[in-house]
Amino acid sequence: MTVNVKAFFRATDPGVPLFIDNSEIDKKYYIDFSPVRGGQVIKKLKKTILWSTDRPTCQLFTGHIGCGKSTELWRLKQQLEAEKFHVVYVESDKNLEMGDVDISDILLTIAQQVSESLQKWEKLNLNEPTKLKGIVEGAMKVLQTEIEISPQVELSFGIAKITAQAKASPDVRSKLRNFLEPRTGNMIETINQELIEPANKKLQQYGKEGLVVIVDNLDKVNSVPKDWGRPQPEYLFVDRGEQLMGLNCHLIYTIPLALRFSNDYETLTQRFKKELHVLPMVATHLRDGSDSTQGMELVRELVLARAFPELETQERLAKITEIFDSQETLDYLCRISGGHVRNVLRIVNEAIMEEGEFPISRASVASVIKTFRNQRLLAIDHKEWELLRRVVQTQKVTGDDGYQTLIRSMFVYEYQDDGGSWFDINPLLKDAPELQSGE
Repeated sequence: MTVNVKAFFRATDPGVPLFIDNSEIDKKYYIDFSPVRGGQVIKKLKKTILWSTDRPTCQLFTGHIGCGKSTELWRLKQQLEAEKFHVVYVESDKNLEMGDVDISDILLTIAQQVSESLQKWEKLNLNEPTKLKGIVEGAMKVLQTEIEISPQVELSFGIAKITAQAKASPDVRSKLRNFLEPRTGNMIETINQELIEPANKKLQQYGKEGLVVIVDNLDKVNSVPKDWGRPQPEYLFVDRGEQLMGLNCHLIYTIPLALRFSNDYETLTQRFKKELHVLPMVATHLRDGSDSTQGMELVRELVLARAFPELETQERLAKITEIFDSQETLDYLCRISGGHVRNVLRIVNEAIMEEGEFPISRASVASVIKTFRNQRLLAIDHKEWELLRRVVQTQKVTGDDGYQTLIRSMFVYEYQDDGGSWFDINPLLKDAPELQSGE
């Protein structure tokens, strides 16, 4: 089996999560990292829903940007659909400006996506949500100078048009919120009464277990403060968390990992009545710094599966030198990634461009890594180097604001094992003289 370099380049695109197109090839690309991630996080999310079919649940899911959350959530969607749930997957960043988000924006996006999904299932024959449509028409009138749209349009299209304009314009967002925010409680009640509750009843009549809404990518909301000084993540998930829980269906929200280290974390968990579900990095090394044999094997397979999806594990391993000049080159790449799934693919993808053909050399991988390292180093200030040295010594992260920055900037990665969570610096930084010199 000969691998085409262009096909391998496309297969290692770091921006495309698996299962999004529901293709058979994605199933062959998928690697189960749960044995080196400290547990079956997705299984817990699924079990909570399966065991609570008679009442709505709201769960929070987090992890580093790019660690594989979207892939796992798409996989969860498929598993829940196999259990006869109707699952609506919301890619929130497609509808929202992540630097400026409010609760009404999120609710409107959920209503649009749920409405659109249910309309595709014609036999449900749901009544027109007249009150909800009235709220949307009221918003259209407020925005009539910014948006050209007839009030007598399909609900989901009308909301989509509004949210698209709001994402593009701060002025539109401001006007829309001035109209919707005082009506948030009424919006929740209306979405429940006219959309979610009727949908659940109809779905159950057709043998379904009910409705699940997965709101992905809210972990990407910026940490910028609101006008009154409150950081956006704390405002959305702590101050307004009760309203996020208000929809009467099963809900899963992704949230920023840095909230785990916020002074408001206890309030957050009390508000949602559950602990966060965390997807840590793939452990390519152990607490003592030695290689994790199983972790390294799985990350190698992540890369090789993109080249040889039809082959079994041992057959793939036998073909390493068709892609790389040696196994040592692939292992170097896996170690330096720190088990960050997207970065594994980014390094491979860039190395393909650097080399231009097979096999990919150690020199090409090293060149890409040097570029990534230099980009990281430029962003670190004196205080952050001091915190990083402390992480190296203690393998811990506390609730300090500086540590939140380390997590958000991915200078520090979280891992889990039988002993619980532990932290290490991004391997790209480990050779930096600032770590040794203390300067």
